[in-house]
Amino acid sequence: MAKVAREFGAPEYFGLVCLGLTLLIYLGGSSILKSLISAVVGLSLSFIGQDIFTGEDRFTLGIMELKDGIGLVPIFMGFFGVSEVLINLEKTVTQEVYKTKIQDLLPTLKDWKDSIGAILRGTLIGFFLGVIPGGSAMIASFASYAVEKKISKHPERFGTGAIEGVAGPETANNAGAQGAFIPLFALGIPSNVTIALLLGALMLHGIRPGPLMMEQHSNIFWGIVTSMYIGNAMLLVFNLPLIGLWVQILRVPYKILFPLILLFCLIGAYSVDYSVFDVVMMIIFGMIGYVFRKLEFEGAPMVLAFILGAMLENAFRQSLIISQGSFSIFIYRPIAAGCLIVTATLLLSNFFPFLKKKRDILEKEAV
Repeated sequence: MAKVAREFGAPEYFGLVCLGLTLLIYLGGSSILKSLISAVVGLSLSFIGQDIFTGEDRFTLGIMELKDGIGLVPIFMGFFGVSEVLINLEKTVTQEVYKTKIQDLLPTLKDWKDSIGAILRGTLIGFFLGVIPGGSAMIASFASYAVEKKISKHPERFGTGAIEGVAGPETANNAGAQGAFIPLFALGIPSNVTIALLLGALMLHGIRPGPLMMEQHSNIFWGIVTSMYIGNAMLLVFNLPLIGLWVQILRVPYKILFPLILLFCLIGAYSVDYSVFDVVMMIIFGMIGYVFRKLEFEGAPMVLAFILGAMLENAFRQSLIISQGSFSIFIYRPIAAGCLIVTATLLLSNFFPFLKKKRDILEKEAV
């Protein structure tokens, strides 16, 4: 993929980013309109700051701190941290830890026999869905569960603890999470919110994932690959013997937990540039995130659109410069044209009964 990515030009990147965002909008939530609005908000936020081509200020409102654009960390901390606290403060929750004896943690030979097929199928499903920009580990889990239930000789057991219905989706979840690193490292495009956060962290350290990352930052690339193997091993080491300890964390009262979350968010937002302005922006985006959650708007399209906005704009403007202002460059380049055709089809799916019906079936299976 890295070799193919070297052949990518600005039109191909523009088409691929459009396709990734559209897939996320199409598969990410129950309302395409709300997801689309969320993505537009993210794109609009990415345009704030100095124009990379002309150097002119855009949408800064005369605020000096906005000349470099809005920081990634304040948006993420506010949108996912502060808003989560505000939402949970509305709920009256009674904490109760279920008391039982933890035993029989390791699978038996019969469990292995019953689940080995589901594990292999889940691995393939999760990997390929993780590689697709706009896909996610959650979608891979739902797809794996649907496949296992459809091919099972006893589908009535699903929903009652059938091991195939657990092993397949969990394997697909893990495979999808790791497969999502491929478009990040090969193309520099995050396929979900978690990978977008990692992309933001790498960019803060001056590392730009893409076709040249394996040559310019091979130590980081192979370090991450190695960490995947070590991480899977450590999951077994930590999770199985220490389950009793992790359960005790549930006993921490919310009146202690929520202030700690806010404290860590404040420290995280301030420590990047030691700027009070970033703390203010975090609080503002915390409120925006709260409103989004209350109105049931999807947050993932907004975050991914914000991350990819600069790449989308640069690829679009570079394409027009190459073609001297002609939009035909997106038609004559096969990869770009293919991505844009699929993008348009998905966005117009509500007008096509067949595609709309398929999407409604997918949502019902996910629920």
